[in-house]
Amino acid sequence: MKKLETNCLHGGYEPKNGEPRQIPIYQTITFRYTSSDEMGAIFDLKSPGYIYTRLQNPTNDIVAARIAALEGGCAAMLTSSGQAANFLALFNIACAGDHIVASSAIYGGTYNLLNVTMRRMGIDVTFVDPDAPEDELAAAFKPNTKAMFAESLSNPSLVVLDIEKFARVAHAHGVPLIVDNTFPTPVNCRPIEWGADIVTHSTSKYMDGHACAIGGAIVDSGNFDWEAHGDKFACLTEPDETYHGVRYTKDFGKAAYITKATVQLMRDLGPIPSPQNAFYLNLGLETLHVRMPRHCENALAVARFLEGHKKVAWINYPGLESSKYYSLAKKYMPAGTSGVLSFGVSGGREAATRFMDSLKLVSIETHVADSRTCVLHPASTTHRQLSDEQLVAAGVSPDLVRLSVGIENVQDIIDDLAQALEKS
Repeated sequence: MKKLETNCLHGGYEPKNGEPRQIPIYQTITFRYTSSDEMGAIFDLKSPGYIYTRLQNPTNDIVAARIAALEGGCAAMLTSSGQAANFLALFNIACAGDHIVASSAIYGGTYNLLNVTMRRMGIDVTFVDPDAPEDELAAAFKPNTKAMFAESLSNPSLVVLDIEKFARVAHAHGVPLIVDNTFPTPVNCRPIEWGADIVTHSTSKYMDGHACAIGGAIVDSGNFDWEAHGDKFACLTEPDETYHGVRYTKDFGKAAYITKATVQLMRDLGPIPSPQNAFYLNLGLETLHVRMPRHCENALAVARFLEGHKKVAWINYPGLESSKYYSLAKKYMPAGTSGVLSFGVSGGREAATRFMDSLKLVSIETHVADSRTCVLHPASTTHRQLSDEQLVAAGVSPDLVRLSVGIENVQDIIDDLAQALEKS
């Protein structure tokens, strides 16, 4: 089995003699066949092949296979965004009348997806404190619970998930654990190795790495036994009449979950990335194993600087010995967590605003986790739809400043932060 660094460059694609060294861009909507029977067999899922890019495209599939190799999964699919990835990952196994248990410490947009949009679709959700003991987590489950969802490193509260604990609880109730692994990336954390069944990503972040292409990914470990819980997951084990009665678990084995998400949900909902965006994502993947250590090295240096600054009220970075998540971070992310940290400027919202407006190198952006250092005030941007109570539950205080440390010279980053703090 190839090592992670090699898979960043070679996973999912081995060109044959005379074929392109770089993955080709199949910039096409449809694909030509010479007989109706050949195409019909593909429509019936009896033969592999490509018919329409909304379902599958060779460029997208190569990049998805590379991400699957990085996460140690058996199959993967790309989506048009990380939000689409999380929605499809859940909606693939949960529908009206079902229930989801989710960590409260998740990205604000995902919280809203679960708490508002999916509730409107008839899917109930119970949010739990990720630090709660197992018996409290177990109490949130219902007979109609279909999945447990959490982030390996939450955005922006930086809660380090005890993946093994969540996996034990989920599996004790016969449901898969879905983990969003966007911030650590598989370079720093591989949730499948700790019991997660499905992993999602906003590939727009570190995987792309250059704020270039929006995208998402879903990786299936192939480890969850859908057949053993067929009463809960009839959508995978019973005939799908829209494909002439195909049974995904019987006909596709370990690829059942991803196959259903592709041929059913992507067919009907269509959040597919363009092959061009998949190509850009692949360029980012090729250097992911080189960039992530630099992000973590720079972030730790910046965190130590902020921890000792008189105008910083508090600092949150799991790589600091003072962090309550330091031990969990060392367990699940021993090589580093990410380049993202959060802190509060003494003086509250007003002081934080003055600080951010005084930055020169560091830019104020909605984005996070690319090669350039940027900063954001989540309570007034990404999490502004949450009430004060929901903000607290999500681990986002009103004075929280999220700093995404890039791969510039770390002293230049620190110098800019220092001069801005003096003006706060």
